[in-house]
Amino acid sequence: MADTQADAAAAAARMEEMGPIDYVVLEWPGRQPTGTVAPLILDLVDRGIIRVLDVAFLGKDDDGSVFALDVPDLDDAFTAFVGASSGLLRPEDLEEAAEVLEPGTCAAVLIWENRWAAPVAVALRRSGGQLVASGRIPVQGILAALDATD
Repeated sequence: MADTQADAAAAAARMEEMGPIDYVVLEWPGRQPTGTVAPLILDLVDRGIIRVLDVAFLGKDDDGSVFALDVPDLDDAFTAFVGASSGLLRPEDLEEAAEVLEPGTCAAVLIWENRWAAPVAVALRRSGGQLVASGRIPVQGILAALDATD
Protein backbone atom coordinates (compact mmCIF):
# COMPACT_ATOMS: atom_id res chain seq x y z
CA MET A 1 0.00 0.00 0.00
CA ALA A 2 2.83 2.40 0.82
CA ASP A 3 4.36 1.84 -2.63
CA THR A 4 1.04 2.69 -4.27
CA GLN A 5 0.77 5.92 -2.29
CA ALA A 6 4.39 6.79 -3.05
CA ASP A 7 3.81 6.10 -6.76
CA ALA A 8 0.69 8.30 -6.73
CA ALA A 9 2.59 11.10 -4.98
CA ALA A 10 5.45 10.85 -7.48
CA ALA A 11 3.00 10.94 -10.41
CA ALA A 12 1.28 14.01 -8.94
CA ALA A 13 4.64 15.75 -8.54
CA ARG A 14 5.53 14.99 -12.18
CA MET A 15 2.16 16.34 -13.32
CA GLU A 16 2.80 19.56 -11.40
CA GLU A 17 5.93 20.14 -13.48
CA MET A 18 4.36 19.42 -16.90
CA GLY A 19 3.66 21.86 -19.67
CA PRO A 20 0.38 22.10 -21.58
CA ILE A 21 -0.71 18.97 -23.45
CA ASP A 22 -1.85 19.16 -27.08
CA TYR A 23 -3.12 16.71 -29.62
CA VAL A 24 -2.82 16.82 -33.40
CA VAL A 25 -4.26 14.75 -36.22
CA LEU A 26 -1.95 14.76 -39.23
CA GLU A 27 -3.47 13.51 -42.49
CA TRP A 28 -1.79 12.33 -45.70
CA PRO A 29 -3.35 11.33 -49.01
CA GLY A 30 -3.09 7.65 -49.81
CA ARG A 31 -1.97 4.86 -47.55
CA GLN A 32 1.37 6.05 -46.29
CA PRO A 33 3.13 9.24 -45.25
CA THR A 34 6.39 9.93 -47.02
CA GLY A 35 8.47 10.04 -43.84
CA THR A 36 9.40 13.72 -44.11
CA VAL A 37 7.41 14.74 -41.01
CA ALA A 38 8.62 12.16 -38.47
CA PRO A 39 12.25 13.40 -38.42
CA LEU A 40 11.03 16.94 -37.72
CA ILE A 41 8.90 15.74 -34.81
CA LEU A 42 11.87 13.74 -33.52
CA ASP A 43 14.01 16.86 -33.74
CA LEU A 44 11.50 18.71 -31.52
CA VAL A 45 11.72 15.84 -29.04
CA ASP A 46 15.52 15.78 -29.15
CA ARG A 47 15.67 19.53 -28.50
CA GLY A 48 13.31 19.23 -25.52
CA ILE A 49 10.59 21.36 -27.12
CA ILE A 50 7.95 18.62 -26.95
CA ARG A 51 7.58 15.21 -25.35
CA VAL A 52 5.45 12.73 -27.28
CA LEU A 53 3.07 10.96 -24.91
CA ASP A 54 0.88 8.95 -27.30
CA VAL A 55 0.89 8.06 -30.98
CA ALA A 56 -1.59 6.11 -33.06
CA PHE A 57 -1.85 5.60 -36.80
CA LEU A 58 -5.03 5.01 -38.76
CA GLY A 59 -6.38 5.09 -42.25
CA LYS A 60 -9.68 5.62 -43.98
CA ASP A 61 -10.58 3.61 -47.07
CA ASP A 62 -12.26 5.19 -50.07
CA ASP A 63 -15.56 3.72 -48.84
CA GLY A 64 -15.13 5.48 -45.47
CA SER A 65 -14.20 2.45 -43.38
CA VAL A 66 -11.50 3.13 -40.79
CA PHE A 67 -8.61 0.84 -39.94
CA ALA A 68 -5.59 0.90 -37.63
CA LEU A 69 -2.09 1.05 -39.05
CA ASP A 70 0.87 -0.53 -37.35
CA VAL A 71 4.22 1.22 -37.46
CA PRO A 72 5.72 -1.58 -39.62
CA ASP A 73 3.06 -0.67 -42.22
CA LEU A 74 4.53 2.84 -42.34
CA ASP A 75 7.76 4.49 -43.38
CA ASP A 76 10.80 3.55 -41.26
CA ALA A 77 10.96 7.10 -39.92
CA PHE A 78 7.99 6.35 -37.67
CA THR A 79 9.63 3.42 -35.87
CA ALA A 80 10.91 5.85 -33.22
CA PHE A 81 7.30 6.22 -32.07
CA VAL A 82 6.77 2.52 -31.34
CA GLY A 83 5.54 2.16 -27.78
CA ALA A 84 4.63 5.82 -27.23
CA SER A 85 1.57 5.32 -25.07
CA SER A 86 0.68 7.14 -21.86
CA GLY A 87 -2.92 5.97 -21.86
CA LEU A 88 -4.30 9.42 -22.60
CA LEU A 89 -5.32 8.49 -26.15
CA ARG A 90 -8.52 6.45 -25.88
CA PRO A 91 -10.41 4.48 -28.53
CA GLU A 92 -13.17 7.10 -28.60
CA ASP A 93 -10.51 9.75 -29.35
CA LEU A 94 -9.41 7.74 -32.37
CA GLU A 95 -13.02 7.41 -33.50
CA GLU A 96 -13.38 11.19 -33.29
CA ALA A 97 -10.12 11.67 -35.20
CA ALA A 98 -11.31 9.29 -37.91
CA GLU A 99 -14.42 11.42 -38.44
CA VAL A 100 -12.32 14.35 -39.69
CA LEU A 101 -10.29 12.26 -42.14
CA GLU A 102 -11.05 12.34 -45.82
CA PRO A 103 -11.65 8.97 -47.53
CA GLY A 104 -8.49 7.48 -49.03
CA THR A 105 -6.12 8.95 -46.43
CA CYS A 106 -3.94 7.88 -43.53
CA ALA A 107 -3.21 9.78 -40.34
CA ALA A 108 -1.04 10.02 -37.28
CA VAL A 109 -2.68 11.06 -34.02
CA LEU A 110 -0.23 12.45 -31.49
CA ILE A 111 -0.54 13.73 -27.97
CA TRP A 112 2.43 15.73 -26.77
CA GLU A 113 3.55 17.86 -23.88
CA ASN A 114 4.71 21.35 -24.78
CA ARG A 115 7.87 21.27 -22.70
CA TRP A 116 8.85 24.75 -23.87
CA ALA A 117 5.80 26.12 -22.02
CA ALA A 118 6.30 24.11 -18.81
CA PRO A 119 7.96 26.93 -16.82
CA VAL A 120 5.04 29.26 -17.54
CA ALA A 121 2.48 26.54 -16.77
CA VAL A 122 4.19 25.67 -13.49
CA ALA A 123 4.39 29.34 -12.45
CA LEU A 124 0.74 29.82 -13.37
CA ARG A 125 -0.37 26.81 -11.28
CA ARG A 126 1.79 27.82 -8.32
CA SER A 127 0.32 31.33 -8.37
CA GLY A 128 -3.19 29.86 -8.20
CA GLY A 129 -3.94 30.49 -11.85
CA GLN A 130 -5.06 28.13 -14.54
CA LEU A 131 -5.32 27.98 -18.31
CA VAL A 132 -9.02 28.32 -19.09
CA ALA A 133 -8.99 28.34 -22.90
CA SER A 134 -6.64 27.50 -25.70
CA GLY A 135 -6.90 27.20 -29.45
CA ARG A 136 -5.16 27.24 -32.76
CA ILE A 137 -5.77 29.12 -35.95
CA PRO A 138 -5.02 26.82 -38.89
CA VAL A 139 -2.66 28.29 -41.49
CA GLN A 140 -5.37 27.74 -44.10
CA GLY A 141 -7.68 30.03 -42.08
CA ILE A 142 -5.03 32.74 -41.86
CA LEU A 143 -4.34 32.54 -45.60
CA ALA A 144 -8.07 32.71 -46.37
CA ALA A 145 -8.46 35.75 -44.12
CA LEU A 146 -5.50 37.47 -45.78
CA ASP A 147 -6.89 36.67 -49.24
CA ALA A 148 -10.26 38.12 -48.21
CA THR A 149 -8.64 41.42 -47.22
CA ASP A 150 -6.85 41.81 -50.58
